[in-house]
Amino acid sequence: MPTIVNDVIDFRPDRAWDARDLMEIDGVTVRLHWTDQPYKWHRNDGAEAFVVLSGQVDMFYRIDGAEHCVRLSPTDIFLADVGDEHVAHPVGAAHILVVERKGSV
Repeated sequence: MPTIVNDVIDFRPDRAWDARDLMEIDGVTVRLHWTDQPYKWHRNDGAEAFVVLSGQVDMFYRIDGAEHCVRLSPTDIFLADVGDEHVAHPVGAAHILVVERKGSV
């Protein structure tokens, strides 16, 4: 039976970056996150799709040691591959959809 998720904006866990697991597809998770705090610098051990649903997020990333930043708004997508180093800093509160390998950092 299909599931309709129409309460995204109402999702707010007790802690920043906690997630609501929406589904798993062949070892890949689709998770809804809410946050108002920066994450931590990390390198992906698998590919990741990071979709801003509400709010804005400053996504910092490094290429050859040089730091860059892009501001993501609703419907913007940041795609990271294996080994890509990045950190998300929400501007206020944000809802984010993350699609990545189960158990990934």
